[in-house]
Amino acid sequence: MAAIVLKWVVFILASILAIFSSIMMVTRRNPVHSALWLVVTFISLAVLYFLLNATFIAISQVIVYAGAIMMLFLFVIMLIHVERGPEALGKLKPSNIFAIVLTMLLFIEVAIGIYYYRVIEFKPGAIPSGDVKSVGSLLYTKYLFPFEIASILLLVGIVGAVVLAKRRK
Repeated sequence: MAAIVLKWVVFILASILAIFSSIMMVTRRNPVHSALWLVVTFISLAVLYFLLNATFIAISQVIVYAGAIMMLFLFVIMLIHVERGPEALGKLKPSNIFAIVLTMLLFIEVAIGIYYYRVIEFKPGAIPSGDVKSVGSLLYTKYLFPFEIASILLLVGIVGAVVLAKRRK
């Protein structure tokens, strides 16, 4: 009984910390401070996943998001010098037109995926656990399309950051 109460207390504290750090992340003017509050949010979410018996997702949350993705964010923030004001909009270049067409294709692909995507209802006893085997099988079978869309969006973000960084030099 005491373990369940302790689990609930930790769950509520982690939830409050996640909400607080999310608000702090959005309201900070300094992008580095925002990124650090985002790390706190990721870690508190990992605690929530751990308490929900999704240990693999909790560990992935810390390693991938709080570690790798946040390093990428901080690298991009430092690289593009966000403290500068926005540049004036210029003429439309061919590369900008290509980027707009590519973005439209991506949105069309996402819209088609959303249109054909079916929500699967889980039966009460059939909820998969958060271990490696169940997460891996779900990622590469039922959720392959959202997984690929997420990877494409991350790739577009990386390419965009590199283009922005090269433009200012």
